[in-house]
Amino acid sequence: MSEGVQETFIAHLVELRDRLIRAVGAVILVFVCLMPWAGDVYDLLAQPMMHALPEGTNMIATGVVTPFFVPVKVTLMVAFVLALPVVLYQAWAFIAPGLYAHEKRMAVPLVAGSTFLFLLGMAFCYFFVFNMVFKFIGEFAPKSITPAPDIEQYLSFVMTMFLAFGLTFEVPIAVILLSKFGVVSREKLKEARPYVIVGAFVIAAVVTPPDVISQFMLAVPMWILFEVGLLIAKYVGGRESDDDEEARSDVTTT
Repeated sequence: MSEGVQETFIAHLVELRDRLIRAVGAVILVFVCLMPWAGDVYDLLAQPMMHALPEGTNMIATGVVTPFFVPVKVTLMVAFVLALPVVLYQAWAFIAPGLYAHEKRMAVPLVAGSTFLFLLGMAFCYFFVFNMVFKFIGEFAPKSITPAPDIEQYLSFVMTMFLAFGLTFEVPIAVILLSKFGVVSREKLKEARPYVIVGAFVIAAVVTPPDVISQFMLAVPMWILFEVGLLIAKYVGGRESDDDEEARSDVTTT
């Protein structure tokens, strides 16, 4: 490795370190500001479950330090979400110098769109899915059982559902990228629609609780968002896939 290349590599590492420090610092700053209200932050997250529990029933903590660490984890998650614009800006500032002009024009709306869709998926899960699922479970439970969920298990369930719905709402971005860069043509994606629908229900059955409501509420939006991605890809355009180019060349030669 020549001296010039080595210096450039070290300069990139230093810049990456600085960007990471700024991103982590933003998350920590928001986290420290929110810590005095960590209990209130967890109570806000627990609202859908508390509304579904019988009156006078509370959630429980089975661990000795669980009442402290669970609200801290929730507050850290909220801090990361609130600091996400700063984190994404630092990532963008690091990679932007190496991108072409047309890549920069495409990267900005993709990053903004994917962030918005992920947060929209989390909001859909919190305001709509949780209320429906917890209400269904509460009505289905036998009258002889008094539900008292553990707060750590509830946090694990919430994080899994947030991640599942956040990634589900990224489906339009994935469809657009596949079509734009010619990995799979829009026509091929349309032909794969039956497999996408079946796959959506299979994924929903794996990542959601074993109830029909939550499975449908994940699978149906996944299918709808796939159709939205196809519609947007029609106007965005893209390169033809290798199979389409070969087919076109065969037709031309004959």
